[in-house]
Amino acid sequence: MTDTTGTDAIIASHDALPETILEVDKLGVDFWVEGEFYPAAIDMNYQVRRGEVLAIVGESGSGKSTSSMALLGLLPENARVTGSIKLLGRELRGADDATLRSLRGNEIAVIFQEPMTALNPVYTIGFQIMESLRSHDRTLAPSEAKERAIELLRMVEMPNPEQSFLKYPHQLSGGQRQRAMIAQSISCDPLLLIADEPTTALDVTVQAEVLDLLRNLHKRLDSAIILITHDMGVVADLADRIMVMKNGIVVESGSVEKIFHSPEHPYTQQLLAAVPHLGLGVLEDAEPTVTEVSTATSTVPSVSAIREHASEAASVIETRTPVLHFEDVAIDYPKRGRIPAFRAAEHIDLAIYPGEIVGLVGESGSGKTTLGRAAIGLLPIAEGKLTAVGTDISNASQKDLFAIRRRTGIVFQDPASSLNPRMPIGQSIGEPILLADIAKGKDLDKRVEELLSQVELPASYRNRFPHELSGGQRQRVGIARALALAPELLVADEPTSALDVSVQARFLDLLQELQQQLQFACLFISHDLAVVDILAHRIAVMHHGKLVETGTRDEILRGAQDPYTQRLIAAVPVPNPEEQRVRREARAALLQSSGARAES
Repeated sequence: MTDTTGTDAIIASHDALPETILEVDKLGVDFWVEGEFYPAAIDMNYQVRRGEVLAIVGESGSGKSTSSMALLGLLPENARVTGSIKLLGRELRGADDATLRSLRGNEIAVIFQEPMTALNPVYTIGFQIMESLRSHDRTLAPSEAKERAIELLRMVEMPNPEQSFLKYPHQLSGGQRQRAMIAQSISCDPLLLIADEPTTALDVTVQAEVLDLLRNLHKRLDSAIILITHDMGVVADLADRIMVMKNGIVVESGSVEKIFHSPEHPYTQQLLAAVPHLGLGVLEDAEPTVTEVSTATSTVPSVSAIREHASEAASVIETRTPVLHFEDVAIDYPKRGRIPAFRAAEHIDLAIYPGEIVGLVGESGSGKTTLGRAAIGLLPIAEGKLTAVGTDISNASQKDLFAIRRRTGIVFQDPASSLNPRMPIGQSIGEPILLADIAKGKDLDKRVEELLSQVELPASYRNRFPHELSGGQRQRVGIARALALAPELLVADEPTSALDVSVQARFLDLLQELQQQLQFACLFISHDLAVVDILAHRIAVMHHGKLVETGTRDEILRGAQDPYTQRLIAAVPVPNPEEQRVRREARAALLQSSGARAES
């Protein structure tokens, strides 16, 4: 990208600013709920310097986003904010709405986690960027605003910015929508960017591109960034300093090097211990086991034990008859309205054996979920042969499929959308058992309690509704329901993508323990290669509807042959600042040598 006079002016104006941009002193946030205040952030003290990236990390509910949204008055009416928030020496707490509106976007801007909820679906991308520009500069002519909007789209490396200017949010990919939102956020040259989980839902390759973009913009514009995330690999890739939060309290802060290599607080140590590593071992003296990051009383396998078990199992697995077998399978999606029919997957050859976990990896749109749904008969196949739990389901009747689904289970990516919000979780778990006419009455109640115990939830939770559970707890309910009929095959479709690292670690340990006990075959669909590295005996890589490479975990992750697999692995951020810098340089060299152009 070539520099512009506008960018030079931004840098010059930022250079004239004092060293400290933001000062937060004794910040507290409370929420009024059912007659009393509940604290969400307590006595927070920190500063953000010019051109600095401060990462705020912690689990869901730790107060990361709440405390940051308090800076701009973006909290609901039942919130109470105390303490002091000063931007360039000017007090923001207690400022009137007009003052805060003038600051939003102009001096402090926000990049939200989900661009589809932040971008207006009925306006074009270009119109929304122009609207942001003109709301802060009424003298700006429409032609000038359009020119600046296209320049911003070019700055965030949007493919074909002139055409993208005219598109609506739904016409862009996830990575392109994130770029559009970043363009809108930097449109008024803010002093401070708040990036709230900006890469959580993105594939590793798109995530790497967005991180590269943020890094380049940060260097060019010299804006300070508050990065809110639970992904320690992202922190290692981008941050200068880290602030660790737990239950609304800052428990530790320091440089990236200090926090990663010499964490002092037990919670920080546990948070880092829970981070999965892509074949690079674990942090010194740390293994992400449940016993280290939770108060669970049962003993569960550590990551090293899981890997040892996987290696031993892989040597004997293929002597058995496969539980799931794709033989030159093709899958089509029929025409739907204006959307033409298209082939989602073809030439698929893959077998999964009893007691085996196969990780299926690839970017969004590669066909992973299509294979998972076809595996349990939710999608018909167009060509080839598909055998599940010993039955050819290539042309199975609905009656046959019903029988097959009694022997299979599926865990969906978003348990909140797969659980009936009006149904207590005990009823959701027991429903498959009831429909299969296996148990009812007291026998059904007993089986539900057994399943809750298996996924380490108290029996009393059976009367709770989904909204009363955390994300990790809802995902455990999803597993319990999937295991209700003791399936021979389990399909897990991105089950950890939205979980915090410690919750994810507990979930993975639990899944592995149950899989070892029950010996079901598992198709584990994910775009997180570090998670797959922990769980899988074998890995299959999908790209544009085809399997480009299949092999053992070590063959794929430590000796990939296909260029796409190599790019996928190179894009994974690792929770080690020095290693991440090396990987970033290697990835840039790989992309340059192969001439690859990522399409996000």
